[in-house]
Amino acid sequence: MEFLRKYSVGILFTALLAYISVFISKLIPYHLIGAGVFSLLIGMLLNPIVSKYQVFEKGFEFTSKKILRLAIVLMGVGLSFGQVVEVGKFSLIVMLFTLITAFGGGYLIGKLFNMNWKLSSLISAGTGICGGSAVAAIAPVIDAEESDIAYAISATFIFDVIMVVLFPIMGRYFNMSDLGYGLWTGTAVNDTSSVVAAGYAFSDIAGNFSVIVKLTRTLSIVPIVLIFSYINERLIRKAGEKSSREKVDIKKIFPWFILMFLGMVAIKSTGIIPEILSQSISSISKFLMVMSLGAIGLRTNFSKLAKSGFAPMIHGFIISALVVVVAFLVQMAIGLI
Repeated sequence: MEFLRKYSVGILFTALLAYISVFISKLIPYHLIGAGVFSLLIGMLLNPIVSKYQVFEKGFEFTSKKILRLAIVLMGVGLSFGQVVEVGKFSLIVMLFTLITAFGGGYLIGKLFNMNWKLSSLISAGTGICGGSAVAAIAPVIDAEESDIAYAISATFIFDVIMVVLFPIMGRYFNMSDLGYGLWTGTAVNDTSSVVAAGYAFSDIAGNFSVIVKLTRTLSIVPIVLIFSYINERLIRKAGEKSSREKVDIKKIFPWFILMFLGMVAIKSTGIIPEILSQSISSISKFLMVMSLGAIGLRTNFSKLAKSGFAPMIHGFIISALVVVVAFLVQMAIGLI
């Protein structure tokens, strides 16, 4: 009963927004803009209004985090291990180059802009791994300031909003396959929610592929956090300062929902789930994803993001653009485009 009182209004609002977004997307010729994109953008437009009412906040937060992960887990019912392995093996190759681009390029551009290495590293992590989740995981182990965290998340999120709209258009312009587009989106778009929106805006199959790639990419958050923890500790010792950072807790940073996703794939691969049930669960998963994207938009104050600062935004845009180009070129080199 307490749950319903706190969360139901916000959850129902996102469900209504998702329904409207699905309806609008069906009116667009050739499905150029997916329901997730509409849900995200309409949510952002409504933020100045709904943010005045606290009754929505808990439901929006629950939907943007918990329901998004539930949607990804349920998506596993529509996939087989063969598909996951096939996409995953290609994504590791592309991911290697994009991570080098994000962190190597981020370091050099940060030096050029005379930026704090912590802010520069957070932007690179958000771009190279998984947007705000990577920023939130790395920030405590390098003693990052709250302003650095806000700047880093803002820099990557604004670029993502643009890419959510442009990626499906570019994918069709280059006549990309579902596999090629899904791999490109999963390795080049930052936040998981944005990958979902951009992926399914192209096609359902491309959306599935892009999420698989994104989940593979998300796993890199564990070694990256450990590396930055080591770097920060070395710098602190060199400076003779006392660290106030928390000890790295693998249990906290590990994306456990990925294991649940693989569990659902394993169940589907056994053949015990009837195809009609699998299709129904997949449809529910897609609707939940649209809901979660709407909730993210409803919690996003775009005017505040735009005021986060000039240099971090330019840094984030350059690194994100480089990752997009590198991911595309690597795919061309291995014959996927």
